[in-house]
Amino acid sequence: MDLQLDQLRALDAAITEGTFDAAARRLNVTPSAISQRIKTLEDAAGRILVRRTKPVRATESGLAVLRLARQIELLARDTARELGDELSEGPVRVPIAVNADSLETWVMSALGCAPSGVCFEIHREDEEHTTGLLRDGTVMAAITATAQPVQGCKVDRLGAMRYRPVASPEFARTWFGDGAAAGAYAVAPVVLFDRKDDLQDRLLRRRSRKPLDPPRHYVPSSAGFATAVRLGLGWGMLPDLQTKDDLAAGRLVPIDPGVVIDVPLYWQQWRVHSAALSAVAATIAAAAADALR
Repeated sequence: MDLQLDQLRALDAAITEGTFDAAARRLNVTPSAISQRIKTLEDAAGRILVRRTKPVRATESGLAVLRLARQIELLARDTARELGDELSEGPVRVPIAVNADSLETWVMSALGCAPSGVCFEIHREDEEHTTGLLRDGTVMAAITATAQPVQGCKVDRLGAMRYRPVASPEFARTWFGDGAAAGAYAVAPVVLFDRKDDLQDRLLRRRSRKPLDPPRHYVPSSAGFATAVRLGLGWGMLPDLQTKDDLAAGRLVPIDPGVVIDVPLYWQQWRVHSAALSAVAATIAAAAADALR
């Protein structure tokens, strides 16, 4: 296939921006030029790459070409920086997927140490599901709970985040006054991040062979989740990185002393030789070494 850089950039811009008009503004061309470039790219590939919906979406074949487009763009900008021409190419855009608790506790300080000339696009996603964003080319790297590398990626272990079940003192006295038995877990309200969040149910399965379905609050924000637990809406699994001060001050108490769940975290990234991506990986690894178990 004879794939031209301007055609690949048009595909990337259309999928990223969602419309041909927005892609045209990003690349300083006309919408018809975007359409023509993608049509020529589809002719070269011999298949449809883009669903012309609102927003524009890539087909399965289009996702494969999209990954290639973004990898080539990354390498092109790296090369421009090596040649001292980074101003004409602009900053290197590095989209990464990060789970909410890592984003709230230790990742931002790592990204603050990243080299200049890198712009981040952070996608918040549960650590069990971030690899899907790697597969479809949405992100170049991800913090994930999956040790098995995605095709075309390499993986390094970062460490583990330790979680423990906690609640406000009043909530603990009301619902767990007689201890953390299965009967208490069956009726005590629980806080979950979203419907992908399995941490609390993992603990419930430890405590009972029978499925337990207590009342549930869904709070899709790491900070909001912790606030909900502090306010007594329910108990929840919170990371030690987030609760150290609250436990010391008595604002939170463990409801099941000695019970913890360690969630291993890994860094997966495209297997390309990119100076920018390698620098980001190094800052993430250094911060993880200080923050994680």
